[in-house]
Amino acid sequence: MTNSPSGPRFGLSGRLAAAFQANPLTPVLAILGLLLGLVAVMITPREEGPQIDVTMANVFVPFAGASARDVEQLVSTPLEQKLLEIEGVKHVYSTSRPGMAILTVEYTVGVERQPAIVRLYNQVYSNQDWLPVGLGVGQPLVKPKGIDDVPVMSLTVWADDGAAAKPGDAWRGPVELAEIAHALETEIKRIPGTRDVYTIGAPDRVA
Repeated sequence: MTNSPSGPRFGLSGRLAAAFQANPLTPVLAILGLLLGLVAVMITPREEGPQIDVTMANVFVPFAGASARDVEQLVSTPLEQKLLEIEGVKHVYSTSRPGMAILTVEYTVGVERQPAIVRLYNQVYSNQDWLPVGLGVGQPLVKPKGIDDVPVMSLTVWADDGAAAKPGDAWRGPVELAEIAHALETEIKRIPGTRDVYTIGAPDRVA
């Protein structure tokens, strides 16, 4: 704004403000904008847990009798490198435990689920030459999963070691704890509305 002998001279924004201030339709436009905003709030879909299109899958590779280190070196690390070559893959997480390798493949948000899972199957089953089959490595199992497969509740079954156990208490080792966990798993599955219950971390048993 500049001053002149004839009075103040406004810029573009000042002239627009002066025009709206003197226009009788300004209150009507303000009320109309408020009503449109209220209608938009009412009709906009709302969801407590919005669905996010994140494609994920687990790849299970059994390796009977192998230690966690052998599983990592012979299965998890080579397979992880192969899975990272898939188009659209964002992260690959691997877990190596005695007798089993578990790899979780996460795609970039927005990647279509069906083609992504097909690419994963093709990559796993067309590159089995890295599998040391002669050492007892089993066939990979691909299990697709989604964002809804994140556990809602995790329960831990544990026991004090023999030195910390109270006198008279029965000491429970990994096998006994696994039996308790599987029994608890069976009971939880009977609860109506339960979708999936599984036990992880249990030692493999050899007959």
